[in-house]
This record gives sequence, structure tokens and C-alpha cells, in this order.
Amino acid sequence: MPIRVLPEQLIHQIAAGEVIERPASVLKELIENSLDAGAKRIEIDIEDGGAKLCRVRDDGCGIEREELALALSRHATSKIASIDDLERVGTLGFRGEALPSIASVSRTKITSRTANHSVGYSISSDNGTLSELEPAPHSVGTTVEVRDLFFNVPARRKFLRAERTETQHITRMVERLALSKFETAFSLSAARRSLADFPAARSQMERERRVAQIVGDEFMANALYVEHESSGCRLTGWLCQPTYARAQPDLQHFYLNGRMLRDRLITSAIRLGYRDVMYGGRHPAFVLFMEIDPRQVDVNAHPAKLEVRFRDGRHVHNFLFKTVERVLQETYAGAASAAPPPTDANSLVPPTDSVSMWPMRGPNQASLGLRVSESAPPAYFRQPMASYTAPMPYTASDQTVFAPSGSGAGEAESQAETPPLGFALAQLHGIYILSQAPDGLILVDMHAAHERTTYERMKAALSNGGIASQPLLVPLSVSVSPGEADVLEEHAAALHRLGLDVQRSGPASVQIRAVPAFLAQKDLDELLRRIGADLAADGTTRGIEEALNEVLGTMACHGAVRAHRNLAVPEMNALLREMERTVRSDQCNHGRPTWTYVSLADLDRMFLRGR
Repeated sequence: MPIRVLPEQLIHQIAAGEVIERPASVLKELIENSLDAGAKRIEIDIEDGGAKLCRVRDDGCGIEREELALALSRHATSKIASIDDLERVGTLGFRGEALPSIASVSRTKITSRTANHSVGYSISSDNGTLSELEPAPHSVGTTVEVRDLFFNVPARRKFLRAERTETQHITRMVERLALSKFETAFSLSAARRSLADFPAARSQMERERRVAQIVGDEFMANALYVEHESSGCRLTGWLCQPTYARAQPDLQHFYLNGRMLRDRLITSAIRLGYRDVMYGGRHPAFVLFMEIDPRQVDVNAHPAKLEVRFRDGRHVHNFLFKTVERVLQETYAGAASAAPPPTDANSLVPPTDSVSMWPMRGPNQASLGLRVSESAPPAYFRQPMASYTAPMPYTASDQTVFAPSGSGAGEAESQAETPPLGFALAQLHGIYILSQAPDGLILVDMHAAHERTTYERMKAALSNGGIASQPLLVPLSVSVSPGEADVLEEHAAALHRLGLDVQRSGPASVQIRAVPAFLAQKDLDELLRRIGADLAADGTTRGIEEALNEVLGTMACHGAVRAHRNLAVPEMNALLREMERTVRSDQCNHGRPTWTYVSLADLDRMFLRGR
């Protein structure tokens, strides 16, 4: 078959296949163009799930009359002019491919007006053929109408789903874009029926209202607001508590410089931050916004611009991981006014700056399914302690006396003297501790709580004393790939600090001469390959640390108080006090909640008091 030059129209249709998958893809490109134009209001109309009509109207800067035809030309854009512009691009679009690709598989019409003209102009494209410019009434801004999508590519049209399915895809896409630009108002309608309406959100309360409108009130009830800046990276947004973990990663929204992403490095870093507090097989929920110098990221790595390349991926990974980890460390009753907890010395990642974080609602309330309570815990749950102190060992011999204030004390004095988790009253079926707070009742799962406090105490002891290394009588040879051998050799000193003595013995082999004492009975071949894969992927490793934590977690679980063991009141109070100064103590090692709160007002409603 002879080699031939493809027709221009076919080239455009092939290019359209890279970015135009369905009507939602069309609308994503059009809405991003509107956002790049500075639109403060965007109206979207669809018919037949977008297959018959996709219309986007904005109040942006508009397109000059002389440039309307260029807007439908391939590789024509106002957003970059040189390779230097591409390296620091800050707009959502930049390739100049979207409009001509869309026009090649639909009947497209653009009507636009700029502020320096009293009348707008329109131009149409039908199967790649452009019409003449015509005057058209229009306010400042642009309207793009895309009709009969894939009418000239029947094979692609057959892959479109039912109208309801395509409409759902469009709605989800508009919601994700609405999260990326709070200052812009969005509306979506189908056949004159409103599907979504998001007013402009400028204040923090309005932003929270939009987030709740999109991802749900329960998300916000379990969310922690994060604001952190360090080493050229800034992260803001909402992280959900581990007890709100999902069976699917359906509530994970991440935006980089305003661009929504689905990036494996970012997902890995955030999930790693949830280690020790995430129930097995579950997925965290979050809405996060990261800002970074555009020169540090290559956005020209994916046809739909959903993935990027970072100039220093390890730095970004560490920043996200440590920020999330620090936020989740503070999920304990005494966190709000406590000093920052100590950093895990086993980590190969340097510590980051402090993180601003505060809960949107009371911890564990929604995730436990306690529908009786709609009120947040009182303020002293968030402002309980003057300083952070290292956890003290929990033993049955702890006879420190904790008792409620006397009956003669005033209410304010009693509340001021009451610790965050209150005072123990009794056990329930040898499983739960009942504790009295000034404004309600606290229930604590004693095994889960003691498991967490024991685990964190053991990790702290391991960090403070270093990791004991056990030499092997006979060095163990392990076959690895040449690339893994290179990175293991490069990071040998760091691995040695973690108790693992690894030396290269050949182009594709290494020798293990010593291992951490805790891991003496582990499968060392598998562990080393896991470490090599971690190092090759992002320049750091969690293999040893995670393996050690797994061992410590097992020991803590077996060492924690068991169900049906009777505890004296001083023992119960000692456990409550330790929870108040132990990081992550709102969850056990497996991500389950350790305590919950029911207000006195909720109890009154249960028993119809005051009616």
C-alpha cells in the first residue's frame, strides 16, 4: 500500500479521537476555554445527553472579529507563543487543538463580542467547512454551540451511551470544574430543566457550601480544612477523617494550579499519608488544591491534560505525604492546643513545617451512624490541653485520682476543669467505657483505644532508641534488576540507618548482611524487592518502615486490653488521659473510630424531655 498524505479533515478527526471521547469531553474543553477567558459566569445547556447540543455561554473577554476564523484553525492559540511560554503555562488550554477537533466531528457555531465592539460576530463550521463572518447580537463574552456530535463519524457515535448516562457524565464533569473555580458561577440545564446551579462563592462559608452541594453534607461533617505552605508548594482544601473512608475512590478531587488531575504520584502520596489510620481496602475522600511554580510541572504530558510530569516528583510526593500525615496525626481529642507531636525518626523524608487544620464537625459522629446527634461536640473538645506531652505507659497500677468537680462548682469552672474525654463512669459489657462530659456522654471502645495508644508508644520508643540491627550469620544474596541494584547501592547509607545493611555484589544482585531485629523472621527477598521498587519509583522507601509498623501493630493489638476485662475507674481514666495526648487516637490501627460523643440535648430529644 503506497504512503500518502492524509486529508486535512481526516487529520482533525484523528486528533479529535485523542481528546473528544464523549459529550462531557467537549464541554470540558469549552468550559476550560471560558475559564481561561476570565469568565465569572458560565451557562451550559445540553440536549439528548449532549449528543444533539452542547452550548456554553460565558461573560469572558470574548474573541476579536478578526480572530474568529483562527479560533477554528488547528494549532492556533492566544495562550502561548514560544517554548518558554509552554514551560510556564498557567492556562488550562494551550495547544490550540480543542476547537478545531470538535468542529471536525460536529456542526459548530461560535458567537463572540469583545468590550471594544458594540456588536458581536459569529462563524460556523460544518464538517470542517467554515462559513463567512456574520454580525450577531451578543453581550461581551462568547457562546459556542456544538450540534450533532459525531454525525460524520458513525463508528464513534455508536459508542455513546444512553442519554441518562451521558447526562450523568456531564453533570459530574461540571461539578468537578465548579470545584476548581469558586469565584465563577456555573449553571447546567437540559431541555430547560436545571440540573445544577452553583452561585459564585467568594467567602469561606460560601466555598464550604459549594463543596457540600457537590460532594455532600456528610463529607463536610467529617472534613478537616487544611492550609499549608512550604518549600514552594501550597496546599489548601478539605481532607476527610479516616473513619469516613470509602469503598471506592469516588470522592477524590485534586487540582494543581486550578487544573483537575488524576495522577498516580499524587494519589500514592495522599494514600500513604493515611497509613496506620485507613481500614484495609478503603479509600480516602478529599478535595484538595495545590499551587506550585508552573515551571516545575510539565502539563503537556497527556492528551486530555489529566496527568502531568513534575520536575522534582520526590519533592512533591514528600510535601503531600507529610502534609496529610501531619493533619491526621492531630486527629485526637487533645490536638487543638497541643504542641506539634514528634516526627517519626524512621522516615527517610525530612519533616515539613506545621500545618493549619481544624475540623468542620465533631469527630466520628457521622461515620458511626449515630443519627441521634446533629450537634457538634462542645468547644473544649478542640481546646483541651495547654501542651503536648509524651504518652505515659498505661498500667493497672496507675492510681491517679480523676473525679468530676464537686457539686458546688459553677458550670464554667466545671467545664474548664474537665479534660477533653471527660471522666469515666463505668464499663458497658466489658467493651465500652462510658465517660461523662459537662454537655453530654462519651463512649470509648477500650480495646481499639488502647491498641492505638500502645502502638504509638512503641513507635515513639523505636524512634528515640533507634532500630537495633541483627547481623546475619550468612549474608543473603538477592537477585534484582540492574536498575534496582543501582538505587539500592545509592541509598545504602540511608538504609543502614534503618537497620538494613545492603551491599552490591554484582550487576544485578545485592547481599543483605544485617536486618532490623524486628524483621529477622520476615521474607527478606520480598522486602528488598519492595524497597528497590519504592526507591526506583520516587527515590524513597516505605518498605522497612511499613514492615516494622506492621509488626508493631500486631504486637500492639495482642498487647491491648481485651474485651470483657474489668477495669477500675482509675484505669479507665488513665486510658482516657493517654488518648488525649496520643496522636491519631481518634482511630485504631485499622482505621476504626475509638470514641464518639452524644450531646445532652440529643439525649433529651431521645427521651422527649421538655415536650
